[in-house]
Amino acid sequence: MSTDTLLQTVVQIFKLLDERQVEYLLVGGIALLNYIEGRNTQDIDLIMAVASLEKLPEVNIIDQNEDFARGEFNELQIDLLLTRNPLFDRVQRDYATTQQFIEQAIPCATVEGLLLLKMYALPSLYRQGSFARVGIYENDIATLIQLYQPDLKPLFAELSPHLSATDLKSVREIVDEIQQRIARFQQQSDQTE
Repeated sequence: MSTDTLLQTVVQIFKLLDERQVEYLLVGGIALLNYIEGRNTQDIDLIMAVASLEKLPEVNIIDQNEDFARGEFNELQIDLLLTRNPLFDRVQRDYATTQQFIEQAIPCATVEGLLLLKMYALPSLYRQGSFARVGIYENDIATLIQLYQPDLKPLFAELSPHLSATDLKSVREIVDEIQQRIARFQQQSDQTE
């Protein structure tokens, strides 16, 4: 799908969601475009309730489980994070802001909301052996932390009930490594000035 077609289709889905009064939150790569330059994506990620899917018969659901669904709207892949998952519900309720997307106000995850979702996904991506996706997620986390310097302590507290102790420890170690890389980058950057 070309970039122009992608943008037109995304605008169409946002208009449809608005017309049908569907509660949703934009997350994933397109949401990251509001915070990070140059992030590429070919799909759209939304948090929404399962019941909302009934209001969108134009979205062809290809796969669905307890926490996720995947659908298609025209040629656009839509990955849905379902609010049955307590963390996804919490992000939709408490980590939302409004961003402009091609002349339309869109409910979008905050930096902290995006970090929560990325950190939550990491242990599963490691278990799946999805090295490319791990790299993308870790880079997104690193870039958000470097640019926005959010307080991570409350985010780990937020993740605690949703991850096993082992997974939470792994995420903390990964984020510590990311913060060390950021510190090295800033030191080297300061030395070259």
